[in-house]
Amino acid sequence: MSKDVLEVNQGSLYPALYRLEDRGLIEAEWGISPEGRRAKFYSLTAAGKKALREERRAWRVFSDAVELILETS
Repeated sequence: MSKDVLEVNQGSLYPALYRLEDRGLIEAEWGISPEGRRAKFYSLTAAGKKALREERRAWRVFSDAVELILETS
C-alpha cells in the first residue's frame, strides 16, 4: 500500500493490532482468505473511525508546520 516505503514486521504489527482491539478501535472476525486459509480480518469500529479522523487532522497540522519550516530554509 505504501509502495514499499513503509515496512512493518509481524513483531510490531500484531501487538499494535491487539492494542487497537483492546481500545475498541478495531474489531476482528475470522474468515477465509482468498487463498482458502483461515484468517483474521480487522475492521474499524465507529470509535476507530472517529480516532482515525482525529489522527489524520493532527497529522495534517504537523505536516503543514513542517512544510512551512522547510519552505523558509
